[in-house]
Amino acid sequence: MSVDEAVAAVRSGRAIVYPTETVYGLGADATDGDAVEGVFDLKDRPRENPLSLAVPDVDAALDHTRPTDRAVRFMRRFLPGPVTVVVERNPVLPDALTAGRDRVGVRVPDHRIARTLLARTPPLTATSANRSGSPSVVRVADLDDRVREGVAVVLDGGETSGTESTVVDPDRGVIHRRGATAGAIDAWLEAEQ
Repeated sequence: MSVDEAVAAVRSGRAIVYPTETVYGLGADATDGDAVEGVFDLKDRPRENPLSLAVPDVDAALDHTRPTDRAVRFMRRFLPGPVTVVVERNPVLPDALTAGRDRVGVRVPDHRIARTLLARTPPLTATSANRSGSPSVVRVADLDDRVREGVAVVLDGGETSGTESTVVDPDRGVIHRRGATAGAIDAWLEAEQ
């Protein structure tokens, strides 16, 4: 399937699977509450576990979030890359995405297909394309049948690294999940105290 087909699917409220530099993502329009709910259903994910959003670059992230100056410096240092940055959300984002919380995770994948896609869509949900509790998907062949059948398009970008993104709140100096580049993030947080 093509990026054009994926863009059309997202714009029609459907979910897609897309590659990133870490694992395959399950994407739908992160600004559309119904589309976000569909992602929760496909993953069988508890609604109290928020989803992140993916955008093509830091400037696009600033349109949907309200980061502090410190968070913007962090984002410009580590994005694009295998990092999810937790910042204050813009209230226009649906509560379904953030489980009603005032913060949201932001991803700018460092992957050609993902960034080409994201340049042409609204922000997408950024969550792994697995069923909740199952291993992350690193090859299209590993997709759960329910996910494969429930999405409109699967973009195959080959095998991914399988290393999850590091999830960090730079304002609070907290790493919620250690993954790729965690050492460099530790160093930045230490230096920027």
